[in-house]
Amino acid sequence: MFSMRWVPHEEVIKHLKMPDVCAWVETAFKARAADQAQMPPKMYINFPQFKGDMRFMPAYIPAMEALGIKIVNVHLDNPQKGLPTVQATIVLADPATGACYAVMDGTAITAYRTGAVGGLAVKALARANAHRMALVGAGAQAATQLEASCLYRDIHEVYVWSLTQAESLDWIDAHSIQFSGIHFKVCDSVEQAVKQADIVTTITPSRTPLVYKDWIRPGTHINAIGADAPGKQELETQILLAGRVFIDDWEQAAHGGEINVAVSTKKFTEQQVAGELGQVLSGNTPGRLSDDEITIFDSTGLALQDISVAKGIFQKLC
Repeated sequence: MFSMRWVPHEEVIKHLKMPDVCAWVETAFKARAADQAQMPPKMYINFPQFKGDMRFMPAYIPAMEALGIKIVNVHLDNPQKGLPTVQATIVLADPATGACYAVMDGTAITAYRTGAVGGLAVKALARANAHRMALVGAGAQAATQLEASCLYRDIHEVYVWSLTQAESLDWIDAHSIQFSGIHFKVCDSVEQAVKQADIVTTITPSRTPLVYKDWIRPGTHINAIGADAPGKQELETQILLAGRVFIDDWEQAAHGGEINVAVSTKKFTEQQVAGELGQVLSGNTPGRLSDDEITIFDSTGLALQDISVAKGIFQKLC
């Protein structure tokens, strides 16, 4: 008999170290690229009356003996109720028997693995000398995106834009000790932030473009993180057409990632995708081809990432 273990947020967070998370997520990416993992499509249940949805994300990575499912929500009004916008629970099971052995708080795992994915995209696609970063959005995800990016590039300057200057200032104040070696600048506009950056990370729930092609300098790498449902869009479609676009998964990206609007309006097709990030990390697909090209990574979040991190944390507990 398997005994079921509940792993609460406080215990999870003790064992969430970004270098470990990046390593676990990279293992998951490479397993997928080698066709050595299973990940059925993400399933959605929508609650428009509550401005929210629930997502069900199963995955299996044989090399890690990692089998499980993540149940995660996105409810935009939750902060007004004292709750996180995104909450998650992960269930782990034994692939040999199907017996479930752990239920784990997945909210922090979601934030860290999404940050790790952004960092791995920077590793694979940003210029080697990239050191200026724009954060378009100053929510909870901004810190993990920056933390992971700093593992792979020497980030000196960060330009922060949020809906209000107060939000940007509050975010910088909250994270100034963690990122003590970085110079932060509050920007009055998205344009001001991205025009100065080598790496642009967008982390908003926007349904209208915030970043425009004319603002993007040659050689910029863009991590488009925020779009995670149909109709969401942070980048002007012309940016996708001007650069080389990498994805984590075609079905998810076409359904609700940054490219979803362009795909639905037939301005972008699967043939225009340069490759999956896992293929680049595995060396099977070329990443950046020159210092002048624009690269874009459309991150939608894969169950493989969550389950790999959950299994890694559980092993640390044992």
